[in-house]
Amino acid sequence: MPFNILNAPIELLTDDMLLQKNISLSVLRLDKIHPVVSGNKLFKLHYFLAEALQSPHKTILSFGGAYSNHLAATAFACQANGLKSIGIVRGEMPAVLSSTLQQCMDYGMQLKFISRAAYLKKESTHFITELQNEFGEAIVIPEGGYHTAGAKGAALIGKLIPANMYTHICTAAGTATTTAGLLQCAGEQQEIISVPVLKGMTDIAERIYSLNGKEASQKHLKIFNEYHFGGYAKKTPGLTGFMNQLWLQQQLPTDFVYTAKLFFAIYDKLKQGYFYPGSNILCLHTGGLQGNNSLLPGTLLF
Repeated sequence: MPFNILNAPIELLTDDMLLQKNISLSVLRLDKIHPVVSGNKLFKLHYFLAEALQSPHKTILSFGGAYSNHLAATAFACQANGLKSIGIVRGEMPAVLSSTLQQCMDYGMQLKFISRAAYLKKESTHFITELQNEFGEAIVIPEGGYHTAGAKGAALIGKLIPANMYTHICTAAGTATTTAGLLQCAGEQQEIISVPVLKGMTDIAERIYSLNGKEASQKHLKIFNEYHFGGYAKKTPGLTGFMNQLWLQQQLPTDFVYTAKLFFAIYDKLKQGYFYPGSNILCLHTGGLQGNNSLLPGTLLF
């Protein structure tokens, strides 16, 4: 496959608070792997792409909304690998496509718009069979890569992290697939911190069981669930102000859907004294920066 998933730098952040508390904070810049298939998405797609390349139909079908980074990444990755892609989009077809969906079409993805009520059936066997009958045989990727193969792919992120170097490894969570992958590759003494970006996402433990097996240990998992800022893709002036501050201080770009909420949570916990002196924290930059295109011009400084 024409992507090098083992090509992401780790950058050290520095500021007075970190120095005073004797805490190290670094960022794994998964967003730098590729401008389109950015962040954790390529990892979650890895095994699905490999399976599709070995299949006779060489087709991938997946799901997402009008601003789905997952669909855009899937479309691009399929085009790059000579695969056919089909996107099942939540909601009626708009008069003007979002920039994300236009990207999907530009990358050769065939789009099918369905009602929100029908979209709720996306995980049912009968509905999947209907789609297979309509479009032909395909490798089906659940929304956001939420599947054991997606978690197994996310576990490959561990290959980019020096063994036993970090006390805490942190990620934002949408489906918890990346969280599950990190738990698969975590060291015995490492804590995995998950920051849900959806309001009321209280089923992470159940999601981890589903992805990693009921016998999988979650003793290293810590969930900070108070940083959703109102819900998925919701934001406040405080959050966008924090994004600008982080850019000015660290030259670190974040998106308001995932990574800004992650870093806000970590800095807030630093202020609260959650992390002990000598902690060596690693945060995953999971990409998604194109989501900032929906903000009003001038909102962000980067």
